[in-house]
Order: sequence, then structure tokens, then C-alpha cells
Amino acid sequence: MNIHEYQAKQLLARYEVPVPKGKVVTTPEEAEAAAREIGGAAFAVKAQIHAGGRGKAGGIKLAKSPAEVKRAAAEILGKVLVTPQTGPAGKKVRRVWVEPATEISRELYLGLLVDRATAQVAVMASAAGGMEIEAVVKHSPEKIFTERIDPAAGLMPFQVRKLAFALELSGEQSKELGALVRGLYRAFLELDCSLIEINPLVVTKPGKLLALDAKVNFDDSALYRHPELEAWRDEAEEDPIEAQARKLGVSYVHLDGSIGCLVNGAGLAMTTMDVIKARGGSPANFLDLGGRADTEAVAQALSLIMADPKVKVILINIFAGIIRCDMIAEGIIAAVKQMSLKVPMVIRLSGTNYEKGRQMLRDSGLAFTMAETLNEAAEKAVALLQSQIPGA
Repeated sequence: MNIHEYQAKQLLARYEVPVPKGKVVTTPEEAEAAAREIGGAAFAVKAQIHAGGRGKAGGIKLAKSPAEVKRAAAEILGKVLVTPQTGPAGKKVRRVWVEPATEISRELYLGLLVDRATAQVAVMASAAGGMEIEAVVKHSPEKIFTERIDPAAGLMPFQVRKLAFALELSGEQSKELGALVRGLYRAFLELDCSLIEINPLVVTKPGKLLALDAKVNFDDSALYRHPELEAWRDEAEEDPIEAQARKLGVSYVHLDGSIGCLVNGAGLAMTTMDVIKARGGSPANFLDLGGRADTEAVAQALSLIMADPKVKVILINIFAGIIRCDMIAEGIIAAVKQMSLKVPMVIRLSGTNYEKGRQMLRDSGLAFTMAETLNEAAEKAVALLQSQIPGA
């Protein structure tokens, strides 16, 4: 789960991470009032969407008075921002964050994420802050310094010194960095985060460290331990199909292709997508049916797939162990009849009662395309997709 910048700042402030004080508003009038309340000679008005690159898209504006803050908010609110992270459709701005403008001496980058290869939290630091970290990694990887924290030992003083050296910070700033990183690490562990990113972490003109921007993502699987965080979810920022899948308890990720995938098992689903790509197709989704095999479960899964107008073919790939292929076949037949689906469907069943399941599908009178192997299923799905393209 992602949260907005203003929420991330409010959260990190609890862990004594230095962040600018500000206020979130939804109208230009509220923005002007917020600026008067905050006080000062200059302000930053920042669009709140779940995507980076807001500044380049016109989502961050500076203002020198409450009246200018009002005008800036009026220009940003309601605007659809298109950034590299939003996709071509962009995201509509529904709220802005007003904070005092900061006099910046240097911009740095600091991020915490899970390094799955070592099962440790990795701290990434770079003196090239303010830039998209992906671009730094691609073009200047030598500017990225990574320190991994042993979960048994925790963050050690020598690691803070290494981070400070990599960021070219002075002695007093090194002490500030130590407190800041300890706060971030504590937040990361206690809140079951998957990512905390401070970009930029700035050195102000007076020489103090300040988290000028903040991005925090949480591990969805651990949210049951943090019901208070669930209230911070902004469904308007989520993919509507993924939001519906979450409510149904289905593991679903929306992708950009045209071949809808219904698979049981996360590993098998990933493999299915890989094979589709290898055969020249493009998957429209990741969908793990899991151990549910009844008509309702299949119907829910198919309804999610068909909610995407780009889906032109559906590939069902089932390897039955605990569940049975005949149960899956029964669910598919009932769901297709119930939903009156007309989209071409390729089905590969293997495992427990697969022969019975295949026979049920053949005897159903429905126009299923059967496949013996995953490779064959992917090839047939791609062929059916290409047959719908004029001149293909």
C-alpha cells in the first residue's frame, strides 16, 4: 500500500525524522488560509498523487505570498499530471500540501528497502539527490552507496559513518544523519514497510538536514497488524480493478497486455506470463486463483479480467494438487455461461482429475481451445490474439 507525501511526513515525524511543517488542503481558499497560518516569506505548493516526477509535470509551485499560494493551488488542483510513473493516463490532483519554502544548499538521496537476496534492510544513499534514482542507477551507478543492516545487530555506528562519508557530510551533520537513519530504520521495522524513500534529503542553508520529500510503501501482507494505516488508503489513487480485487481477496496485478491470465499459484502465474512474452504475446494481468475452485471464485476472477477492455483472449493455466481439475472445469463452465463470455479462451489443465476436467470442457458445448502444455497454450493464445488483428 502506498500513501501520500503529506501522510508519509506526518508518519515519519513521529519517529523524529526532520520534515517541514505543512498542511494538506483541497481548495485554493484552504491553501491561502494554510499559508497564512504557516507564516513566512515563501511557500511550496505540492500536488499529492502516488507518483514521482511531479515537479517536471507542473505539480510543484513556489509562491511568495498567501495570495500566490491560492493561485498556485488553483492551477494544480483538478489538473491531470502525467509523469513517468503515472503512465499516459496520468493522475488527477485532488489535494495539495502547503509548506514553507526551504533554502537548499545541497540535495541528497536516502532510501530503505528490503534486499531479498540477503534478507536484510538495505540503505541506499547518493549525493545525486533530487534526480530520479532509477536514472542515477542506470547512468551513474558509482554514485549509489549501499549499506545493508544485519537484523540481529541492527544499525551500527560505523555504518552511519560510512553513509555520512558517502554523502560528504560534516561532523555535526553526521550526528544528524545518525538520528535520522535510526528513526527511518525503526519506522521501517515497526510499520512493516517495503520502501521508505527521502528524495531529496536536503542540507539547508543553515546546514541542517531536512526530509523535503518522503515516500513510504507498506507490505500489504502485514497490514492486518496495522489497521490504523488502512484508513490512510486512497482508493482514488489505486487501479480500480486492483482495488476491486483486493476487496474480493484475489491476488491481482493489472498489466498492459491483451492476454488475460487466470492461474492457480503465484509461481505458476509468473511462469505463465514469462511464456506468453516468450511466444510474442503480452499478459494483461497477474492473477493467482489460489486454492479456491468453486464457481463463485472463477466468476470473480473472470470478472476482474474482463473489467480490462484491452483483454482480447483469456488463458487459463491450472495445475491441480489440492484442488481438482474437474472442480475447476465445473467452475469455468458455470461462470462462462453465467457471464455470457464471448472472449476466446485457451485452457490448459494438468494434475488431479485432469482427464475428467478436460472431458467436461469438451462436452460443455462451449468454444474452448484446449492445450496439453503451457507452451502450447501460450502459442494458441497468441495466435488467437493475432487473428483478431486486421492484416496480421
